Amino acid sequence: MSEKSSTRPGAAGGALTADRPTALRNVVLVGHSGSGKTTLVEALALASGAVNRAGRVEDGGCLSDYDEIEHRQQRSVQLSLVPVDWGGVKINILDTPGYADFVGELRAGLRAADAALFVVSAADGVAGATRTVWDECAAVGMPRALVVTHLEAARADFDEMTRRCRDTFGGDDPDAVLPLYLPLYGTPGADGQAPVHGLIDLLSQRVFDHSSGERTERAPAADELPLIAQARNRLIEGIIAESEDETLMDRYLGGEEIDLKTLTSDLETAVARGTFHPVLAAAPAADGARQGLGTIELLELITRGFPTPAERPAPAVTGTDGAPCAALTCDPDGPLAAEVVKTSSDPYVGRVSLVRIFSGTLRPDETVHVSGHGLEDRGHEDHDVDERVGALSVPFGKQQRPLSRAIAGDLACVAKLTRAETGDTLSAKDAPLLMEPWAMPDPLLPVAIEAHSKADEDKLSLGLSRLVAEDPTLRLEHNPDTHQMVLWCLGEAHVDVALERLRSRYGVQVDTVAHKVALQETFGTTASGRGRHVKQSGGHGQFAICEITVEPLPVGSGIEFVDKVVGGAVPRQFIPSVEKGVRAQAARGVAVGHPLVDIRVTLHDGKSHSVDSSDAAFQKSGALALREAAAEARIDLLEPVAEVAVLVPDDFVGPVMSDLSSRRGRVVGTEQSGAGRTLIRAEVPETELGRYAIDLRSLSHGTGRFSRVHARHEPMPSQLAQKVREEAENGA
Repeated sequence: MSEKSSTRPGAAGGALTADRPTALRNVVLVGHSGSGKTTLVEALALASGAVNRAGRVEDGGCLSDYDEIEHRQQRSVQLSLVPVDWGGVKINILDTPGYADFVGELRAGLRAADAALFVVSAADGVAGATRTVWDECAAVGMPRALVVTHLEAARADFDEMTRRCRDTFGGDDPDAVLPLYLPLYGTPGADGQAPVHGLIDLLSQRVFDHSSGERTERAPAADELPLIAQARNRLIEGIIAESEDETLMDRYLGGEEIDLKTLTSDLETAVARGTFHPVLAAAPAADGARQGLGTIELLELITRGFPTPAERPAPAVTGTDGAPCAALTCDPDGPLAAEVVKTSSDPYVGRVSLVRIFSGTLRPDETVHVSGHGLEDRGHEDHDVDERVGALSVPFGKQQRPLSRAIAGDLACVAKLTRAETGDTLSAKDAPLLMEPWAMPDPLLPVAIEAHSKADEDKLSLGLSRLVAEDPTLRLEHNPDTHQMVLWCLGEAHVDVALERLRSRYGVQVDTVAHKVALQETFGTTASGRGRHVKQSGGHGQFAICEITVEPLPVGSGIEFVDKVVGGAVPRQFIPSVEKGVRAQAARGVAVGHPLVDIRVTLHDGKSHSVDSSDAAFQKSGALALREAAAEARIDLLEPVAEVAVLVPDDFVGPVMSDLSSRRGRVVGTEQSGAGRTLIRAEVPETELGRYAIDLRSLSHGTGRFSRVHARHEPMPSQLAQKVREEAENGA
């Protein structure tokens, strides 16, 4: 369906290069943690000849999960690129983490890819979070296929798994999700499990047998034919239903035998358009075998069924000033437009940017324009700068294989772009462009951190800024109210990885401390206070007396200062000094150290001295008066309240609403948000939301997500306020 024989290996130890976009395929692997994505990548690399033994490159290291953190945690935590060649087509395989904390890496993989391969475990079923990603891909028309792994697990059932995939992913058209192959089982062993030793091709009615340790092709045996008929008929009908030839269904129903070439062509077209989603099966190669079960079939599907980069629309672009620009085309001779989809740091090379080129050709040592706009919500400031591109390469395990150029549609690593951050656009310096940023989840788990030592404190700011530049799902906050440094993350595993990278890459050790919510204080009753600051110590003394009345105001009113002094009891030049002292004391708090708000302070009397009164004396007098008034009044604590929007499948609405109520939340409404999903709106005190990102994931089995915005402050219940006071006293 596309031109092939257009890729070539680089120099010895070099990377594959593509001469044209039609010789490229970019595919991202999606699936829950433990579904077998990384094992599948290694099997595909082995089958294609990219490695000599599963998961190993020349230096003996792992092909995909090569990071030390991944070794320690025994799971993928970052996006990995593995290029392979099949039939003259360069396939960029993007392996993504399956754990929800690293969804930012998944989103980057989706941005860089043109098609998605969803990996589901026959033993574990389909995770709810996988369905969410499927819906996101469907919304943008990304072609998708499914791969069933763990076929030999104790509870594995390929037929049942296929049915569940149809129910979960088929939507209104379950016949758009059908298997292309059926696994062929051998004789059950002593444990009762039947090994999978082959695949039956439903269209060609050929068997690919792996029982000898190598892949051989044969005709089906007589007892295997009944396995084919029903599934084959359904597959043919599903393919014909997607065909552009409207007469094909009538001819088929009329008894005409549709030739294999027509069916295959229509299948490939429907897959590339994203209207048909084939289900395949895969298993790693047995010891000594070159090809794992299903790997050849997958490579054929990717090269023949998945679209080329030229067949997929590029992201929208504007000028750096927001002016509209012509849509990009995947043309190596077009204007340069590329995007940084991942940023990492190498201890020897420095910053390395993984870039997807959407238009033009990127070459080493050329100067490009780096634009980062519209990423403020990710903690990135707008920036425009010209930078010189360093060496181009493509990762292969821990290695970086050199590239002489990277054309439109390809992916490459760029060294030494010191200002480029994830999400930035690279374009020609004389024609700068800006790409529309892709959606990223908001980090909603706060972690307060402190430098472990003085040496760490000196390096902390630089280390954190680099960490946030690499990972757009991290957000750094310097809270002016609590004076804490807060790193906002997606979950506990995300926290662990971020702090470990901070330590191992940038040599910064930090300690986590309890996260504080910015409370406020206010007067619950009216009270008066007299501030007397009189000192005599030789020479000029200090003399200032002021009398104030403090009364509460509605929430959100701030601090109002009223001057009602008559007769010059407090000279006019010192009235601003009293106000300054009152406001300074209010900022420090009067009860447990939180800012004092929503009060009216009325200055109505005082005394001064012609020599000893001063600005500083009346500032201290104003502060003393406010403290004395506070001692006579009831001081209330105000806590911040957030407007929370929680999106969950309908099955979890009840438990989620009950949980919100247990957090002192008020549900203000619900509404349908697409098929089978409900949006719950509630107001919840922020003191109850510290771990909500983790708890919601557990409550909804990974399918729920939420957003939060600050609404206002409200009085804290008396029993909780008393607990805060006691903790403050004990801390003091």
